Amino acid sequence: MNNVEGVHEYPSLEEIQKALGVDLRDPSLLELALTHASFSEDHSRSNERLEFLGDAILAAVICEALYRLYPNMLEGDLTRIKSAVVSRRTCAAVARKMGLDKYVRLGKGITCQSDVPRSVLSDALESLIAAVFLDGGYAAARRFVLKHFRSVIEQAASAQQDQNFKSLLQHYAQKYLSQQPHYVVLDEQGPDHAKSFLIAVRLGERQFTPQWGRTKKEAEQKAAKEALIALGELPPEYKEETGSFQA
Repeated sequence: MNNVEGVHEYPSLEEIQKALGVDLRDPSLLELALTHASFSEDHSRSNERLEFLGDAILAAVICEALYRLYPNMLEGDLTRIKSAVVSRRTCAAVARKMGLDKYVRLGKGITCQSDVPRSVLSDALESLIAAVFLDGGYAAARRFVLKHFRSVIEQAASAQQDQNFKSLLQHYAQKYLSQQPHYVVLDEQGPDHAKSFLIAVRLGERQFTPQWGRTKKEAEQKAAKEALIALGELPPEYKEETGSFQA
């Protein structure tokens, strides 16, 4: 549906719906969601208003998912994950993965570019989310978002957790025990250029199960996670991975 030189026939809206995995009762919403402002002289017939709505719906769905998925995660960590998931970079990547870049209607000034700009793809995805919402309600929009963002959520949360078990443990220790966690190196193995470290966390007189890591930082994070599990601040399944979120 792009106005790219050499393309003479656009797919039908029915074909586009099938390709994108949506089934709107009102296909005109899909057409509007795929129409960039550069394509239409009348901006009210572009996806700008839909993008405004879709941005809010995407944020609501992601926030709900994070709230349910990670009941022990602090607000600041949830906020950082949400920001990563709904960023333009992430939305553009999701849009490209689902093939949305093939169907956005663009003006000539943009179609001369080799790739659809990230901002255009991000806006188109948010517009499509709004179209699904207007056509089928919040539940339909929620299913659509989680279908395409589930793996993104899990990846962003995993990265955040890897970085913040120490901060989570420090917050817990200060709030409930009035203590500071201490990290103790119990063993080192391997050559200087590839050492591994065995580190344990101590809180007062209590020492938790030590953990190995390829760096001191990695071992400290693992040790902090082990302590949080032992204290009941993280569920036992964190020894492996967190669970999945059902749509």
